Amino acid sequence: MARDTLNARQPGYIRIDDDTALHFSDWGDGAPLVFLSGWTLDADMWNYQRAPLAAAGFRCVAYDRRGHGRSSDPGRGYDYDTLADDLEAVLDARSLARVTLVGHSFASGEIVRYLSRHGSRRVAGIVLVSPASTPYLLKTADNPAGLDASLFEASIAEMCASFPDWIERRAEAYFSPGTSRTAIQWTADMMLRTSFFAAIQLPRVQMATDFRRELAAIDVPALVLHGDCDASAPLAITGAPTAAALARATLKVYEGGTHGMYFNHAARVTEDIRAFVTHWQA
Repeated sequence: MARDTLNARQPGYIRIDDDTALHFSDWGDGAPLVFLSGWTLDADMWNYQRAPLAAAGFRCVAYDRRGHGRSSDPGRGYDYDTLADDLEAVLDARSLARVTLVGHSFASGEIVRYLSRHGSRRVAGIVLVSPASTPYLLKTADNPAGLDASLFEASIAEMCASFPDWIERRAEAYFSPGTSRTAIQWTADMMLRTSFFAAIQLPRVQMATDFRRELAAIDVPALVLHGDCDASAPLAITGAPTAAALARATLKVYEGGTHGMYFNHAARVTEDIRAFVTHWQA
């Protein structure tokens, strides 16, 4: 009896293959939203959106990316094609249709690649919060506003020397001024639970992937939320051009918003998501 009770309380997992299972949670009923976390974060980052939205009559599904949080670390699959296929597996396992995909930071690329790879048959709309992968990060002859590859490699080298110190040096700029040390530590703990191999692999994939053509082909409604003080993904490099590239996008700029505005501006982010989904699911 005790063993059965314990097993019944185990968190839900979606099996991808023999080496990979993704942890998920499914809260509430109603119009479905699926939340994808930022790089090295897990589903818990969305607690302050999912709880109120579930209480307001929405179904809020979130999962930990492979190598993140409570999901498996198979040591492979840290590329956009595989991650998009993982998202499809989640949608299929939970029988989701007419879903709004909500992604933070790195997850903007997962959502775009999902739509390129699997189409929009399950998707009613997308919300990109502080997108950091789109349209194209790398500075090239036809992308002069991008960033030099050396900046990415220097950041990765710094991570490889000490990831905890890498996090600490960026914590103040990630959040709004006055954010408590407890909240900062909560985020750092999520990041340090992530597979270090995944943490190193994903920035290189992010840097090298050009999403410009894929963005132009997306025809579902889109909402882009971005802060004008985002040091991790500057508005002019990611958020504004991402919104401009999407045929049906609305861009909302948060004055004073940083990369952590899902926490510092939680109520506003929640309300913007609610209004968007209510409008397009009506």
